[in-house]
Amino acid sequence: MKTFNINSEDIRRQIPNLHCGDRVLLTGTIYTSRDAAHKEIFSLLDSGGPLPFELKDAIIYYAGPTPGHDGMPTGSCGPTTSSRMDAFAPRLYFLGLAATIGKGDRSDAVQNAIIQNGGIYLCAVGGAGALMAQHIETAEEIAFPHLGCESVKRLTVRDLPLTVAIDCHGGNLFKNAIEKYRVTV
Repeated sequence: MKTFNINSEDIRRQIPNLHCGDRVLLTGTIYTSRDAAHKEIFSLLDSGGPLPFELKDAIIYYAGPTPGHDGMPTGSCGPTTSSRMDAFAPRLYFLGLAATIGKGDRSDAVQNAIIQNGGIYLCAVGGAGALMAQHIETAEEIAFPHLGCESVKRLTVRDLPLTVAIDCHGGNLFKNAIEKYRVTV
């Protein structure tokens, strides 16, 4: 297990070096999107409308940050359960998405899309939204303001602490950990 300092603009080049269990301190631009925003994005994809951000090499954080206070760009910004976006994720990876950030395991379809497209899935610690917010330098709402906290936001993050959960080599921290536990019990 290693720790990597990665800039979001360089993530595509770094993905082959990452393996499940590695730690990542991510700096740069990421986008928030949850269920409702994914539905809106898919409506735009299906109708040929302009997307709120370029999917190629982008990173989506499954989060709905609360409003900022005390000079902070956001309030709590913890990950939501990633499996809620599993119906959407394969298509986005095939359209060039580099990474997703959330919590919990993913479906086999998502893992296969990650492998086939040289992507990655990163986990953030659930229940630590206030900690995650301390790594957000800027937040700008860029699409779907009617969704409130679930609107799409462009975040600038510094040293956002993450763990590689599914890598492009077929490693899956959730499945590997279960197998390791079975062997030791």
